Parts: sequence; C-alpha cells; structure tokens
Amino acid sequence: MKTCLLVDDSRVIRKVARRILEDLGYEIAEASDGLEALAWCRAAMPDVILLDWNMPVMNGMEFLRTLRAEPGGDTPKVVFCTVESHPDRIREALAAGATEYIMKPFDGDIIAAKFEMAGLA
Repeated sequence: MKTCLLVDDSRVIRKVARRILEDLGYEIAEASDGLEALAWCRAAMPDVILLDWNMPVMNGMEFLRTLRAEPGGDTPKVVFCTVESHPDRIREALAAGATEYIMKPFDGDIIAAKFEMAGLA
C-alpha cells in the first residue's frame, strides 16, 4: 500500500484529506508542521506528501527545501495544498521541487485528478 504524509496545521483539513486519501488506497501519516513532517520522513520516507504552505514552526516551503536536500528526499511526490493562489507562489513551489499544486478548498475529485496528473493514480 502506498503511503501519504498529510502535513497541515489544521486538524479539520487533515481529517478531510485523510478520508479522501484512504478512499484512494493510501496509508496515512499526519504532521501538524514541517518540522514534525521532517521527523516522519527521516524515519520512513512516504510515497507522497500533501503539504500546506502556511504553518507554524516550519512552513511548507521551508520543509520542501529541507526535504529535497535530505538523503532520499528527492523520492516522494510533493503536492502542495494551500490557500496561496498567486502565480508567483505556484512557480516558487514547483521550482523548489513540488510535483503538483492544489488550492483550498478542495474535494475528492480535485485530489484524485491532481494525484493522477502527478503520476500517483
């Protein structure tokens, strides 16, 4: 079974995304900020990471840049899922190594489509 790490400081967003991703066949782990997510990745690198941008402690962009420098950190697909909708932010995320970009609010169809576009279906 493929693994997905949900990284968002909102418990509600993690709960909604968990339901969607479990229905898509993923085993789920959760982190509430980038530092916690980094600890998860160092212990067991997931197949995909659904990542928020705006979080305390370590934001999504800091996490992504740190992840990509880690041993094996180039392996997981990273899909940003955020309210950051400015084209400059999207370009910045993709340039830093994000695979896809989802804007909140989202639903199951949007996640399924973006995961398919990322080669995860």
